Amino acid sequence: MPQRFKVILLTVLAVFICYIDRVVISLAIIPMGSEMGWSDTERGIVLGMFYFGYIFTQIPGGLLSDRYGAKLVLGIGLVVWSIFTLITPLAFFAGFYWLLLARFGMGLGEAVTFPAWHSLYARWIPFKERARSVALTNSAIPIGTIFGLIVTPIIISSIGWEWAFYLYGAVGFIWYYFWKKYVFSSPKDDPDISEEELTYIQENAPASDIDDPLPVKQLLFNKPLWAIAVAHFCNNYSLFVFLSWLPAFISEGLGVPWAAVGLLAMLPHLTAFIFTNLGGYFADYLTNKGVKLITVRRLCNSIGFGGGGIALCLVPMFDSVAAVMTIMCLGNVFAGFSAGGFIVNHADIGPKYTGRLMGITNSIAAIPGLIGGILTGMILDATGSWATVFYVTAGVTFFGGIFYLLFASTEKQFD
Repeated sequence: MPQRFKVILLTVLAVFICYIDRVVISLAIIPMGSEMGWSDTERGIVLGMFYFGYIFTQIPGGLLSDRYGAKLVLGIGLVVWSIFTLITPLAFFAGFYWLLLARFGMGLGEAVTFPAWHSLYARWIPFKERARSVALTNSAIPIGTIFGLIVTPIIISSIGWEWAFYLYGAVGFIWYYFWKKYVFSSPKDDPDISEEELTYIQENAPASDIDDPLPVKQLLFNKPLWAIAVAHFCNNYSLFVFLSWLPAFISEGLGVPWAAVGLLAMLPHLTAFIFTNLGGYFADYLTNKGVKLITVRRLCNSIGFGGGGIALCLVPMFDSVAAVMTIMCLGNVFAGFSAGGFIVNHADIGPKYTGRLMGITNSIAAIPGLIGGILTGMILDATGSWATVFYVTAGVTFFGGIFYLLFASTEKQFD
């Protein structure tokens, strides 16, 4: 097996663990909230506090990954968030504010994940394999979510919600052993890599090991970077709202019994897994056929945001569980094509700074986790209307697609 495939495998597992640890609260919060008598707004604050912490270490995570190596940064980040996952039940019983602090700490740890592995891939993954490799790694998001949605209710029903946090938190330490042993921040540091693979990577990967200082003014006023940041923000608004609130919508909005919530909630995520990978292969296919890179980025992104936004608008028009879940899955069919859009655009405009640029846009894209989770709770408390939640999310999605279409670029901006 080529060494870069081992890097991809362990990175996929890191993102998988990231999301099983992240999704557990969206299910556990139902019995936790019932036990404490929380309102929807209080539930939204608990869910949103993770993203408050998630904002702060995005840019440092990317900067440190580009400069000192993604192996170190992602390894430490995963251990940190695993510790905070393990202590979440203790924080819950200690009091509401201790729970918020634990959620904040978990966010600090998880925030380095995406900047770190994007920095790693800029040094390990050849250009012709980039979209599919990024798509495969991002597909660990729905797979981790699906696993959490299926397994967490079983754990909660069998041995209590506390054990979901204990078991998931422990997995991170097993992963760290293999990460430390087999992964290197740069292919030239890997003693087991063949000369043939090393030469191929060095000739075709977007970045080398060296980065230079990047002027803040250049970042603040760069339209293509803002196109990625706005698209990232709007994409994550939908992702984080439904990551946090989809089980509650299925249980309370559609009236589905608790035992079936996890199985239904996994269907849109399963669709996302399949079509995120197809979207990545579609983008690489067009690129390798000679289609202009900017055309590929804009086309894939427009299909993803346009189709996803339309599906969100359609959901409130139907009452049956089957129809609603079908439309939500259809939305993720379209959304999967954005795997060839904004999310791989960082390495186009600044190969040496991929981790740092990902940290910048992902920190901006973390804000919807805080705002969206709390705003959704406030909307439900004020109106009791899930339709309003879907229309707001659709509007945000359309805006992100249009902004990216107008201002995106694939020309190098920072090299």
